[in-house]
Amino acid sequence: MSNYPLLDLFLTFVWFFLWILWFILLFRVIADIFRDDDLGGWGKAGWTILVCILPFLGVFVYLIARGHSMGEREMTRAQRQDEQFRAYVRDAAQSPPPSGNGRDHVGELERLASLRKSGDLTEEEYQQAKSKLLTV
Repeated sequence: MSNYPLLDLFLTFVWFFLWILWFILLFRVIADIFRDDDLGGWGKAGWTILVCILPFLGVFVYLIARGHSMGEREMTRAQRQDEQFRAYVRDAAQSPPPSGNGRDHVGELERLASLRKSGDLTEEEYQQAKSKLLTV
């Protein structure tokens, strides 16, 4: 039989997952330090040294001091990426397709309709792209 009871096994797994969560939190804080545009070079160096030398204290102090703005920066970054993606989709939908003899207008119209249906194109942008496609 085994000398390692089931409860000890469970506690070992709990500690293991808490250790993994700690590393995820540590890397998240370090990434936030380097992504922050408002923090100067000395500030980034100071926070990095604090987090590396005294990891538990450094991470907890960082979360207390800058945790709220950490979430705001992440939300701003996600919104900026979404705007860039939407602008790329609009530009791709409005630019004329590469010239060729066997273009499939039906396929292009279906693609534009799906972009409009998903909300990536407004009705006005859809009509402009559609008229451009049909006049070419």
